[in-house]
Parts: sequence; structure tokens; C-alpha cells
Amino acid sequence: MSVIAGVGMAVPEQRVTNADFEARLDTTDAWITERTGIKERRVAADGEKTRDLAVAAGAAALKDAGLTPDDVGLLVLATATPDQALPATAAFVQDELGTRGGAFDLGAACAGFVYGLVVASSMLANLEGSALVIGAETLTRIVDPDDRSTAVLFGDGAGAAVLLPSVDGRGLLAWDMGCDGSAAGLLEIRPGESYLRMDGREVFRRAVRVVVESAEATLRRAGMSASQVDVFVPHQANRRIIDAAASRLGIPEDRTVVNVDRYGNTSAASIPIALAEAAADGRLQDGQLVLLSGFGAGMTWASALIRWGS
Repeated sequence: MSVIAGVGMAVPEQRVTNADFEARLDTTDAWITERTGIKERRVAADGEKTRDLAVAAGAAALKDAGLTPDDVGLLVLATATPDQALPATAAFVQDELGTRGGAFDLGAACAGFVYGLVVASSMLANLEGSALVIGAETLTRIVDPDDRSTAVLFGDGAGAAVLLPSVDGRGLLAWDMGCDGSAAGLLEIRPGESYLRMDGREVFRRAVRVVVESAEATLRRAGMSASQVDVFVPHQANRRIIDAAASRLGIPEDRTVVNVDRYGNTSAASIPIALAEAAADGRLQDGQLVLLSGFGAGMTWASALIRWGS
């Protein structure tokens, strides 16, 4: 079992608001807000790479945990937007942070951070030191800026968590993850193309179902119920998806973390950014049950139940 000892985040300085899209696309702030809940998103500056955001978030998480890069024995970078095809972006992040041990990229789209938590947690027993799990994306570079159905949805950013072995029953209690490859075509970048394509209506329909089913499976494995969840941290894809999933689970709005209005969909970075903000705001208290749940291209999904505290 692993415990989250520290969290951190990093987002670009540049903000792109709905008004900015109104000025150049056939859309309105009201239309975007009603259908997505997004008001603005962060966009990486020219020359700002996925690795830069990942390094900043990782450093922040290590500082929060009171550890140094030399304490890290494994680095897992969840991303759908690596800086280049080869080598893994994690190699550059490891070099710039100065961590030791293994480092690799993990590709599970918007479920990637929870996948990374589960993978790193399973490896902790054989590590010297901690594991650093980062979700980092520069999604705005793979979105067609002239496609109003996708351009308004995505943003850039990174979030990170430091994992240590649990010694007191806190930490990762249960998890669930899966993939339905038959739905891979719903959200993809086809060979030879540069921009992603998405069947938004079908993604919405499936997303609500898989979040609920995965979250419920995780709770069952832990012997818990949704009524016991203190804080729900879902993937920040769309406010309507978040509200629908929370409602079906029976988790009230005041126990659900939502920041999609300020960052848009940041894929693998979404859950750790929300987690870092919730920790900074004092929403995460020692001993609380925290439920994470993400879904994404593939179609992948993953949930994790954590007893908060280090």
C-alpha cells in the first residue's frame, strides 16, 4: 500500500478565455459555458514543453513532501502529448529534476494519472526511496484551433504526487482500471493527421457510465460506499459529465472537486491538478476518504480510493 506524501502542480501563465474564442470562432461564451462549464483554460507559451510543466509540478510535489530528487527511486510520467517520439519525455524530466532509478512514460490518456498511481504503488515495495507520479500535457498543440467543437475544451498543465510506502493503514485502499478498445475511434489522432477527432456525444454517454461503474467497483473492493466518500476528485473533462457522475454515485456537489471552469480538460494532468488545489485549499484532511476517477481515449478508465494522510 502506498500513501501520497506530497502533491504539486504547474500551469502556463497564458489564459485563453471564452471571449477569445468568440472573437475568432462561430461560438459564444454562453454556448461554451452551458455545454462544458469551461470559462478559461491555460495555454503553453511558444517553446514551453510538456517536460517543462512536468518538471515544475514534480519539484513542487517533492517540496510539499519534504523530499529531494535524490529520494526518488521511480518516475512515472502520464502523458498523451510527449515532446517527441523517442526517447520518452520522462527521460528529460528525470534529467532536469535530478531523480534516480527508473523513468518511463505511461499512455492511458485522461485516466493516465490514476493508472500511474496504481503502477507506481505496486512497485514501491521493491524500490529504494519514493515514487514520483506526474501527469503533464500540452494538449492545445494537438487540437485544431479552427474546430469549435474541440478547440474550446482543452488546456495545458501538469500535476504530480509523491508516493511512499504506507505504515499506518492510510493511502491507496482499492482501485479499478480497464479499457474498451472497441471504442478507441471515439477520440483519436489518425495516422498521418495532426489533430485529434472526437465523437463528443458518444464520449459523454460512455464517460458517465464508466466513471460510475469504475468508482462503484473500487468502493466495493474497499468495503466502502459512496456515502462514506469525503472528497470526490473526478477527471475534469466537462462539468455536465462531472455533475451527472456525482449525482448517480450519490456524492453531493460540496464533496466534489471542480476546477474545469479555470483549466478546461488537461487530460492526464487534470486529476493531480485538482488534487493539488484541494490540498492547498485545506479540503483534504487527515483520515478522509478521497475517490479519484478518470476516463479517456482508448477508451480507458481508472478509479482509486485513498485514505488521505501521510
